[in-house]
Amino acid sequence: MPLRSVVLGCGAYLPSRIVTNEELAAKVDTSDEWIVQRTGIRQRHVAAEGEFTSDLALAAARKAIGHAGITVDELDLVIVATATPDNTFPATATKVQHKLGMKRGFAFDVQAVCSGFVYALGVADSFIKTGQAKTALVIGAETFSRILDWNDRQTCVLFGDGAGAVVLRGEETAERGILSTHLHSEGEHYELLHVDGGPSSTGTVGHLRMEGRKVFVHAVQRLAEVVDEALAAQKLTARDIDWLVPHQANKRIIDGVGKKLALDPRQVVVTVDRHANTSAASIPLALAEAVHDGRIKRGDLVLLEAMGGGFTWGSALVRW
Repeated sequence: MPLRSVVLGCGAYLPSRIVTNEELAAKVDTSDEWIVQRTGIRQRHVAAEGEFTSDLALAAARKAIGHAGITVDELDLVIVATATPDNTFPATATKVQHKLGMKRGFAFDVQAVCSGFVYALGVADSFIKTGQAKTALVIGAETFSRILDWNDRQTCVLFGDGAGAVVLRGEETAERGILSTHLHSEGEHYELLHVDGGPSSTGTVGHLRMEGRKVFVHAVQRLAEVVDEALAAQKLTARDIDWLVPHQANKRIIDGVGKKLALDPRQVVVTVDRHANTSAASIPLALAEAVHDGRIKRGDLVLLEAMGGGFTWGSALVRW
């Protein structure tokens, strides 16, 4: 039997404050119609003052641990995928480890922006398969509202805050678990989606900057490629997919991938209308929703895919 990383549980957390398109339209030159037509976004959640990425991550982690039916003492590893850590260092994951009361194992962050959760899933899967960890907590958490220029209508309408988490455990099984992950990056497109600050360059946090149309073109191409790669690696076809859980950046990109795979729209998990783009948190947030409302069931084949700044992109196939 192969050793696979099986998903035991999922959890999610969204800040209580909701910012609607109408609220943004009162501050910048935009409209609900413009935002919905181009992105599918109708609202987003924004963290409260004093509410940090680690707080969101902790809330999602506790729900995932509870859903998995394990105790904190069983965890060997915590990975937080985030582009908006509480501090430059230490890692946000170590804060979560401490707040959970976890006294053993190890914890660190992964930074691949919107692809972060898929990257973190791949890293955790590798640790489990090599025997360095048996049970892992993988979290995607972001407070993107802290790096937005709220006067830039091209970007401030696109993003929100939130966190999602999964608990993985290594099991000898041919029936369930992560089948494969596929990760890529292409640094030459750095300037198309970046934050114009950092401790080494400017000594500031900076703001998110994006050339939306160019990012869109690359996203459509790279996501199509990495989806095909995942299916080919497992000798599967699009007809085998039960659920697509994509990064929630733009409804048009999501629809495009779904159509390429000839999936019924009901097989595509969509939360972008309510959450906006929560970067590394978007896939685990969508995944948790579809698991807890009963859509994703035992034995289903689930395809995850994402693309983010860097450029980074990746996919994962999971048998539930």
